[in-house]
Amino acid sequence: MHVDALKIIGLCVAAAIVYGVVHDQVTARVCIEYFTIGHPPVFATESPTLLGIGWGILATWWVGLLLGAPLAFAAVRGPWPRRSVGSLMKPIGVLLACMGVAALVAGVIGFVVAGEGWVFLLEPLASRVPSERHAAFIADLWAHSASYLVGFVGGVVLINRVWRSRRPRRTGATLSMR
Repeated sequence: MHVDALKIIGLCVAAAIVYGVVHDQVTARVCIEYFTIGHPPVFATESPTLLGIGWGILATWWVGLLLGAPLAFAAVRGPWPRRSVGSLMKPIGVLLACMGVAALVAGVIGFVVAGEGWVFLLEPLASRVPSERHAAFIADLWAHSASYLVGFVGGVVLINRVWRSRRPRRTGATLSMR
């Protein structure tokens, strides 16, 4: 494997982990029950800081790997000029920023619609999560779902753009069919 490919994969894994830890620092404070009740008991703590770090790493490193491997392939494989890891830092940063905005918007919408009773928790969560925490739980759920969705779609777009950026541009000439 090309050393630039390994650097790109490493960047994606590191970026995903940093995003996950920051994201979970916020969402653990919005609704600690999302982590203590809504997730398996992997971490024996109720500290929002420790849960945010633990789940931020555990739930995102593999996402970085799933983005990094095909992105590295798109950036270095083939006869065209390679993209460096440095050239991908800004696009990856933009993707993470879009994920953060989507998470914030989705979380607020989830909180509002849950507060209005338009969406609600189902069993067994409904009886395990204190009723006054349901809207916050749904806010976290929607924020996390938005991050994954935007990350997946944005990752596919990023991989495609990087691949296409390396390919030679076609001129205005047309091919004739005989």
